[in-house]
Amino acid sequence: MSLKNYIKNDLEVRLRSGQELPAPLTLEALSDHYQVSFSPVRLALAELVDAGLLQKGANRRLEINEGKIKPLKKGQSAALPKPPTDMFELITNDFVKLSLQGEPVDIREEATAKQYKISRSSLRIILNRLAGAGILDHIPRRGWRLRPFRQEDMQAFLEVRELLELKALELAKPRLVKEELQQILDGNVIPESKDAEALIDNSLHAYIIEKAGNHYIQDFFQRQGKYYDILFDWEDQDRETAIETVRQHQAILQALIAEDWKTARKALSYHIKDNHPILSKIVKQS
Repeated sequence: MSLKNYIKNDLEVRLRSGQELPAPLTLEALSDHYQVSFSPVRLALAELVDAGLLQKGANRRLEINEGKIKPLKKGQSAALPKPPTDMFELITNDFVKLSLQGEPVDIREEATAKQYKISRSSLRIILNRLAGAGILDHIPRRGWRLRPFRQEDMQAFLEVRELLELKALELAKPRLVKEELQQILDGNVIPESKDAEALIDNSLHAYIIEKAGNHYIQDFFQRQGKYYDILFDWEDQDRETAIETVRQHQAILQALIAEDWKTARKALSYHIKDNHPILSKIVKQS
């Protein structure tokens, strides 16, 4: 299902079943809700207008056309459609697994687009995003090459990251807001049952770096951190790793809220250096 069709179907089910709309009927609000560009939202709204479910009001803004909406017939499902597969996330996960083999791999657009059943233009957008994150290199006149994962590269990154993030914490101390730290803490939740997933809020690191107010520290993480953010997010898909990540986040945040700076530094340092069991295990086997 395309993004346009998903948005259209989602809004249509809500309108016909009397459910509340997820956001105001504006391009900006709906784009923000569905996490997409204006284009699929604009197309979906246009089709809903053509179908008579929406109309332009006297102020030229879209509104629900109450008189034209036919409720769902008996037996018709009011269940909301499932979002379409996030191709960026799917391809990213596949490429990360491939990169962990430790060898550079040439990515051919035509074959890859066919493999994922998407257009080459859609694939090219994804490849450009991955190149910006450091997962791929664009080779002029040859295409794309997947960046191989190297343990020595990760260790070098983590050494610099530890130094800079601890420095960022020192600079950020007077600007930390306990209410904001508590919000991040509330977003890190250990599951209460074996079937539940851990909830991870990774914004702690970006929060500390932002509060530090040092342009050069920010520049390092913007340039060098994207690739490893993707790797670490992939690693957190493992349930036990995710739970340990939550525990370590909680320890750091609780110390920061208590203004126990020594404990916070120690917990942050440990978290940065020693929370990558899957990546370390994969690398040791290679």
